[in-house]
Amino acid sequence: MDSSAVAPSAPGGVPTSGDEPQLVQLLTPEGERVEHPEYSIDLTPEELRGLYRDMVLTRRFDAEATSLQRQGELGLWASLLGQEAAQIGSGRALRNDDYVFPTYREHGVAWCRGVDPLNLLGMFRGVNHGGWDPNSNNFHLYTIVIGSQTLHATGYAMGVAKDGADSAVIAYFGDGASSQGDVAEAFTFSAVYNAPVVFFCQNNQWAISEPTEKQSRVPIYQRAAGFGFPGVRVDGNDVLAVLAVTRAALEHARSGNGPMLVEAFTYRMAPHTTSDDSTRYRADSELADWEKKDPIARLAAHLTRAGHADDDFFAAVEAESDQLAKRVREGVRQMPDPDTMAIFENVYADGHALVDEERAQFAEYLASFVEGH
Repeated sequence: MDSSAVAPSAPGGVPTSGDEPQLVQLLTPEGERVEHPEYSIDLTPEELRGLYRDMVLTRRFDAEATSLQRQGELGLWASLLGQEAAQIGSGRALRNDDYVFPTYREHGVAWCRGVDPLNLLGMFRGVNHGGWDPNSNNFHLYTIVIGSQTLHATGYAMGVAKDGADSAVIAYFGDGASSQGDVAEAFTFSAVYNAPVVFFCQNNQWAISEPTEKQSRVPIYQRAAGFGFPGVRVDGNDVLAVLAVTRAALEHARSGNGPMLVEAFTYRMAPHTTSDDSTRYRADSELADWEKKDPIARLAAHLTRAGHADDDFFAAVEAESDQLAKRVREGVRQMPDPDTMAIFENVYADGHALVDEERAQFAEYLASFVEGH
């Protein structure tokens, strides 16, 4: 199913200068609809407007979360700015019975799975450990450890296969995680056991300050071949292409054909997290080049060109995004603080002397702040 044409390579497998693997693309940066010989999609105007709404609301929520962190309301935030098409396109390709294993940046996928944005923010505020039941939405809790969720997804997919279900599993990770041993092990296990799992790599070009070319000698999607399963590179800023490719990959997995790797070629427009200063390692010109490929502007141009949306529609979505931002702001500030001593609960099934000692020490420390103590 790999439709990407690979350019001639120099010794060592490195693509020669100016020759890049072709992206699967259905919508140009200017919003023009194009066809692809292997991947096609036919969406109604209502479905196209729905994808636009998803991306706009996700971006607005993400921006509000960044602002809340800057105001001291959140401890940290990992922005998805620029990756909306990769997440909404893949998220809307899923069936309800499919299962998702995310990293810590899949806010758009969480939106598609019906997870309340406030639940995501609760974790970054430090008042919960996720805030949702993974089995209610078939959306696992965020994974902070880089790459480990690919193994969790593989194991879950192996279980799905043994149960005889026809659902699929999808594991999200970034280009930086592709260098982790856990990812290589997940590729091996999934291939050997023919697990119904799709590995979805959002290649946003930077693993914090490390560019992709310093991590891989070949395009990431080509790594799948070494493990015995197909890979494909899709334009990660084209929501239609991502939707089409991910649907095909999920069907590939569900049909008993084993795993598949999707590399969504996109860009992280914001810093890695709110604790990062991306101006120290990447040029403004690079950012400007990718701004021209903005996924939301691209779909908006297509909707306008095709006559599927007018000014009233765009204004209504903008107004809805304002309401979402307001709800998020108010909801975060109203979150109750957790019980200060709760951190010591459930560490062990039974009591433990060291935990009891630490609890007493912490209680004494907190008491030192009481006025007049």
